[in-house]
Amino acid sequence: MTASSPSLLHRLTRLSLVSQIIIGLIAGIVLALVAPDVAKSTAFIGKVFVSALKAVAPILVFVLVMASIANHKHGQETHIRPILFLYLLGTFAAAVVAVAASMMFPSSLVLVTHDVAVTAPGGISEVLQSLLLSVVDNPVSALMNANFIGILAWAIGMGIAIRHAGDTTREVLGDLSNGVTLIVRLVIRFAPLGIFGLVASTLATSGFGALLGYLQLLAVLLGCMLFVALVMNPMIVFWKLRRNPYPLVLMCLRESGITAFFTRSSAANIPVNLELSKRLGLHEDTYSVSIPLGATINMAGAAITITVLTLAAVHTLGIAVDIPTAILLSVVAAICACGASGVAGGSLLLIPLACSLFGIPSEIAMQVVAVGFIIGVLQDSAETALNSSTDVLFTAAACLGEVEKAQRLA
Repeated sequence: MTASSPSLLHRLTRLSLVSQIIIGLIAGIVLALVAPDVAKSTAFIGKVFVSALKAVAPILVFVLVMASIANHKHGQETHIRPILFLYLLGTFAAAVVAVAASMMFPSSLVLVTHDVAVTAPGGISEVLQSLLLSVVDNPVSALMNANFIGILAWAIGMGIAIRHAGDTTREVLGDLSNGVTLIVRLVIRFAPLGIFGLVASTLATSGFGALLGYLQLLAVLLGCMLFVALVMNPMIVFWKLRRNPYPLVLMCLRESGITAFFTRSSAANIPVNLELSKRLGLHEDTYSVSIPLGATINMAGAAITITVLTLAAVHTLGIAVDIPTAILLSVVAAICACGASGVAGGSLLLIPLACSLFGIPSEIAMQVVAVGFIIGVLQDSAETALNSSTDVLFTAAACLGEVEKAQRLA
């Protein structure tokens, strides 16, 4: 036994990270089924892993973006514009899918009062004001509170300023970026253990009993997200690359989406996406900006959640709505999600704002938010997986598309 144990451990460590994560996932499910009390105690392992990712993400984004801009050579193309276009196109396409699915399979809610303490934005202007305040936030406060809009603003400003500094200063900044990246890789290596703790504790504590009453609503939500991930996004990538998109799509879902599904945090998944972008050979000046930016503004999953839940409330209350109005709802909600994505509760907090477009009072809208929290075990996980995996997918598609275009012209 003593001689065989190191051999088994050695074989496990030689597996790919994704294989190790799948093993941790299966082990967590088995532990939750066999020994629920023991599984609950593993919550601490999952919290440590997520906290570590959240801790390194702000400083990683700040240092990496600043170093990339400071060391950017004149004449290098960063492809940010086509990536932003793909982000907006993908979010709008997801909203259209959600509207169509909600019209085809209308869902009803049991609107009862739940004690859920949330603070929703009062209107579009309030969300936009919050977005502007996030841009001009104190840099120390932005780092402490993981305000990625503020972090990006300060990193871009500092990077532009340091471009005019001496070569030694820029080299030191580059070395600092490499050092932070090394720490991030070390944290990511513990992903299988973290996923094991998250899965075991979540299944043992929450289970899926509370989800049974909302099976149709969950089916519409998850169906929309799967359709966007496996049909709509591949169509967009094919339009950009003019070749089979599924190898790239499936790689992003496997290596980014799985981790995001269980951490349920786009911010925590930023280091994972940056590491994947590097392994794909993408331009560092591009992905160091587009990945953290995508975690804030690329909100396909949020657009689906807001649209489906709002239209479910509309159907429950018997409010007539035409397709153009529904599409307008999803567009407005997706735009607002860019400004509210950093607050706790994410897209769910925008439901009262979306409901107000149909004259639904806030008392009822907050009950819809409560329903969102009930199904959040799956909804939030799937939403984060779609959002985060799409960040690196569209970044890769834009970068590879521009490179192939330049090669054709040459």
